Amino acid sequence: MSRKQFQLTTPFEFHMKRIFLLIVTFGILCSQSRAATIDTDLLIVGGNESACAAAVQAARLGVKRIVLINDIQWLGGQFSSEGVGPVDERTTVRGKSANFPRSGLFLEMIERIRAYNSLTYGVAAPGNCWSATETIEPAAAARLFENLLLPYTEKGSGQIQLLRGLYPVKVNLDGNRVIGVVFERVEKCDELITVQARLTVDSSDWGDVIRLSGAKYSAGPDLRSRFGEPSAPETLDDEGHQEMNPITWAITLKEAGRDVTIPKPPTYDERTFVNPGRAWVDSNMAAGIYSQPDLSIYTQRRLVDRWHFGFPPGREKTQLIWTEQDYPLCQLPKRVVDALEASEPGSSRKNIVDMTPAQRGIIFDDARQHSLGLLYHLQTRVHEKNGDYPQSFRYMELSDEFGTPDHLPPKPYVREGLRLEALYMLREQDIRADTHEPRWAKMMPGDAVFGFQFHIDFHPTRRTYITGRRDGPWRRVHTASRNWHTNTDRAMFPLRGLVPVERDGLLGASKNIGVSSVVQAALRLHGQMMQVGQASATVAWLCLRDGIQPREVAASPVRYREVQCRLVRGCGGPGVLLWPWQDMPPEAMHFEAANMLAVRGIWPADAESVFFDPDKIMTRRELARVLARLYRSLPEAKEWHSSLPPRFADVPVNDPDRAAIEAMIALGDCDQQQAVFQPDLTCERSVLYRWLKALGLPANASLIEKDSASPTLTRAEAVRLLYGVLQIADKAVTH
Repeated sequence: MSRKQFQLTTPFEFHMKRIFLLIVTFGILCSQSRAATIDTDLLIVGGNESACAAAVQAARLGVKRIVLINDIQWLGGQFSSEGVGPVDERTTVRGKSANFPRSGLFLEMIERIRAYNSLTYGVAAPGNCWSATETIEPAAAARLFENLLLPYTEKGSGQIQLLRGLYPVKVNLDGNRVIGVVFERVEKCDELITVQARLTVDSSDWGDVIRLSGAKYSAGPDLRSRFGEPSAPETLDDEGHQEMNPITWAITLKEAGRDVTIPKPPTYDERTFVNPGRAWVDSNMAAGIYSQPDLSIYTQRRLVDRWHFGFPPGREKTQLIWTEQDYPLCQLPKRVVDALEASEPGSSRKNIVDMTPAQRGIIFDDARQHSLGLLYHLQTRVHEKNGDYPQSFRYMELSDEFGTPDHLPPKPYVREGLRLEALYMLREQDIRADTHEPRWAKMMPGDAVFGFQFHIDFHPTRRTYITGRRDGPWRRVHTASRNWHTNTDRAMFPLRGLVPVERDGLLGASKNIGVSSVVQAALRLHGQMMQVGQASATVAWLCLRDGIQPREVAASPVRYREVQCRLVRGCGGPGVLLWPWQDMPPEAMHFEAANMLAVRGIWPADAESVFFDPDKIMTRRELARVLARLYRSLPEAKEWHSSLPPRFADVPVNDPDRAAIEAMIALGDCDQQQAVFQPDLTCERSVLYRWLKALGLPANASLIEKDSASPTLTRAEAVRLLYGVLQIADKAVTH
């Protein structure tokens, strides 16, 4: 990757080009606003990582006209405009913290991040960060997302028309179908732009298109009576409907080498930040991510570790995204309540999802001051307590890369937003685990569009006012039902979760999807959101190609399997992992086969392991188990019934695979003359050939070639061969 691709690496260069972009964009918008209306095939609302993934996926699939509308200048969401430079992707594997397997456009973005860091620092992962193995500076991330879209904008294929500085104010309907969205300029030019689209994807931060369309949605806690979730509250108090996973205004700091203490924020009260935690620990994270002895405010989200890598002075960079910065969205301070009520009586009692952009801005302003209050506290009280050392926050200054007056990101880190009422709502009991070690979720949907796993992670959602008065200092608190580190299993997200229960012409993306509030706490990370966008765009592509609505895709196994195939095969990039095995890289030759057979229920995953183990030799019992399931999946499959007594002496009545093994006999001519089956004997390739022939299924002659390197059958080889059989059968049914 060339240095030219990363030319926006200095604040001056970045801001000069951004100013030019603002001028050009403003001119384009004004000229287009006079035209009043834009026609397109696919409208994507939002500029976050999910929206960008949707736009790129749609373009790569061949959608000719795509309009992507962002309310600010920066693209990239959590990576950039929300300022979350450490990339969250943690899971647990064999008792240790590890990264969830990367795939799809998220993997592609990680590769771009590592290439940028290698070019800039000589190290692919320069952060030595406690919470993530990969880190990226927000301004660089914004540029990487610009580069990701660039080949499909007017400078490339021209498929993507990118408009900025607009937010939705109205949704146009034709009966039950969304046919367009009306936007207003953030600059308040008093002119509106209408985008007429065959399909619209709502990837906005707060689900404004879904809300304005009249589609059903939820915001705030779901009562236990709704989904029967064990963690859901049974009742809500007067402010409970506002309770959400809190927002956090991230802070990016760079090494200054001098006292750069910020002015005291007007809302600062040191009692709000009593005992914030250990400020700094000297660690190069040799023990890996989430090692408790290495945790400190400084190291938790460090972006660039110049001390341990030996970079020149001034290159050190870290972020504050600490729990003390969390800003609960209920029990608001009096100053915020007063400002909201002045804007509209009763607005202080709204959930933030239902507020206007201006009303949200009132909350955002207070959240920014709250974050700056933590920085001021670290630079003053904590410095005075801990003494002088080079890594003190007193010597770390606010990065100027965002171009904002207070040097903070343009947007808050949003953990929870609007939740679409979708054809399927993923619930806590679908993904909840009983142990710390994730296995497979209780509900693994056949229409899965990506795999995921993260614990149910609620940051403190409530306040307690120290003096009892809402004009005084407060502390953030957890509730009994909402806290962090609730165990989950490896799960899959269903295509149905993208589709509104009643609206046509509309798909959800980002956090605006069919999940409960509890599940959204586990489904909100950088990579997860990119895969939501990629999935939504793939559904949109199929709908546009065939002239159908998303619900028709959700209702048709043939159609949603085509979506799945497109996702796992990739399209100009790595494929998407559907069944969340830990050892299933997209470049593996068996990637598509293993994913597709697993989601169709043909290849059963090992109950006690999240590994596929591609080189493991198949046993006769395993092969019989899979082959029987494959045969049963075919439309012309014959029924069979287990016999009494058992056919084989070594496959007793209580053997879990007895039905599958005996099916091989009932349905074909498979070793029925033998007294024993030898179920745990390793399987040779010739056995698969013989069983396929006996069942009347296509059998590859290579299975019995004498010059084969090995007569035994590995899982990787078996899954590919059986998937080939299934594809032949599927084609026969289609034609």
